[in-house]
Amino acid sequence: MKSQRFRKIVCWMTGMTLFFCLPFLPAMAEFYYVENEWNYVDGSMDISRGIPENATGVMDRIRRKGVLRVATEPYFAPQEFIDPEKSGMDQYAGADMELARMIASRMGVELEIVPMEYTQVLPALTDNLVDLTISAMAFTPRRAASYTMSKGYYFTESAATTAFVIRESDRELYTSVEDLYDKTLIVQSSSLQEALVAKHVRNYREFRRVSSVQTVYEAVRQGKADVGIVDLETAQTYIRNNQGSGLILAEGLYYVPEEQYLGNRVIAKKGELQLIYFVNGVIDEILESGTYEKWIEAAQERADELGL
Repeated sequence: MKSQRFRKIVCWMTGMTLFFCLPFLPAMAEFYYVENEWNYVDGSMDISRGIPENATGVMDRIRRKGVLRVATEPYFAPQEFIDPEKSGMDQYAGADMELARMIASRMGVELEIVPMEYTQVLPALTDNLVDLTISAMAFTPRRAASYTMSKGYYFTESAATTAFVIRESDRELYTSVEDLYDKTLIVQSSSLQEALVAKHVRNYREFRRVSSVQTVYEAVRQGKADVGIVDLETAQTYIRNNQGSGLILAEGLYYVPEEQYLGNRVIAKKGELQLIYFVNGVIDEILESGTYEKWIEAAQERADELGL
């Protein structure tokens, strides 16, 4: 893109100011970043030249500092996990961490991965502690209203994304949602699973929210909760690698969300549409090449080797 084509024009669309801005609107339309009807960004930009010369906001800060800071909760294999045989930034493994590395590479900057609790990875954006959050995050209306979200970049083979983990000894107790009416449910706070259960499940004894999915598994295993609501693929990985846990997924109990909920997404501070247009350019690249699927396969093999 040529820098002379970009003019910074601030137009407040009220009163006489709109009248003076109207002559410039056709020239601005080409560079008008927008969210769609679900409040996430599905447009993208040409990333072949790195960060554009007209970078503003967080993306301009990334360029000036030469560092992209990415928040993640590194305990969600195969998307993100810690490889104990590596150190420094290399210890953060998984398909999402490879995506973070590619975004930084296409920007031409260094990458700093910032590990933190799941409940903090989004507030860290608002507090300017990080530039992006990449942590197997799905769309929810609340997230889209508070943050700027990318298009989806990873879609599981199964249409279902949410499953119910129970103790194997209770296998016969759960055949439908109605069986939850007198049970204690547990879910990771601020997750897609929390949003879906809040929307679809009305009758239960208690609905507990905890900070990590590992706590969900442990609470069910120890009998402190009856049913854990979890991400299907990650739960399958956990159960496969922890066969002595006594946990299984309830057969026939799962949710298939609406289209806008599908796919993991990269998230930025609200209003950082230009930054997410760049991220979407990277997502276009990995979707067209099938790169993310290859990252997932390699990460799954490594997670299985580590018994995660």
